[in-house]
Amino acid sequence: MEQIKTTFDFEKPIAELMQQIEKVKQVADKTKVDMSATLIELEEKLVKTQNALYTNLTGWQEVQLSRHPERPQTLDYISMICDDFIEMHGDRTVGDDKAIIGGFATIAGQTVMIIGHQKGKNTKERQYRNFGMANPEGYRKALRLMRLAEKFNKPVISFIDTMGAYPGIEAEERGQGEAIARNLLEMSVLKVPIVCLIIGEGASGGALGIGIGDKVYMLEHTWYSVISPESCSSILWRSWDFKEKAAECLKLTSTDMFKNKLIDGVVKEPLGGAHQNPAAMAETLKAQILKDLKELGKEKTEKMISNRIDKFCAMGVVNE
Repeated sequence: MEQIKTTFDFEKPIAELMQQIEKVKQVADKTKVDMSATLIELEEKLVKTQNALYTNLTGWQEVQLSRHPERPQTLDYISMICDDFIEMHGDRTVGDDKAIIGGFATIAGQTVMIIGHQKGKNTKERQYRNFGMANPEGYRKALRLMRLAEKFNKPVISFIDTMGAYPGIEAEERGQGEAIARNLLEMSVLKVPIVCLIIGEGASGGALGIGIGDKVYMLEHTWYSVISPESCSSILWRSWDFKEKAAECLKLTSTDMFKNKLIDGVVKEPLGGAHQNPAAMAETLKAQILKDLKELGKEKTEKMISNRIDKFCAMGVVNE
């Protein structure tokens, strides 16, 4: 594990141990004294601390990790997973929403349509990408690309990472709700396989707008909910001070979502999060995508659509 660049409060014990290890190495290099025994002891302690910490995270801590500034985003995974990628632009009605990207790509020789949110890595990029919050034209662009994938019989892969659909008045005026609802309807009956991967934040309809799939996975340190903890706290308690409590009540972690049968599986991340080893995370995702595409490719189209609809219709149903 490399030195942590951005440290959250709960990661301080790990950061302190890493600093100690670095200091011991510097002393050993400077004095030429054998410090191997001390290093081994500290490294063993570090591994134990990491395992204890990252396997017992609270809901709010998971939310923090999902927002890590160094966490890989859609374009990062595309560059690591795909052999090539041809980005396509515009919804053919209003414009090109930069918060959602998409286009044909090749993964291990197989052509797919990739669609995903892109937040941006720095202030300038985030403004350009509108912090990954799509307008109606973003969801209409996504739908246009999905229909194109259906036309050429190519599977769809979606990467979800958004704080939500853009809530501005101009977005509502252009039909934000209708655009998302249209995507839900069209994706539920799309005649090609759909694999959805939540790689960061999965908030509200903004995530669900490209989140209807035959397989829906969450990376280990991500969250998926109808509302963010901060917004939930502000509604219920009129303050953001209760965001930690809201995160626990919402049951938004990958473990909770899988337990409640709202997703198909949890994809394990490298120790400490995907940002600690993006290449390893990309390889894991690539293997999962290829495995699912192989399985879904064997199903008859009618059966695949029926299973997809049944899966989502069963959510929230209580049998007494």
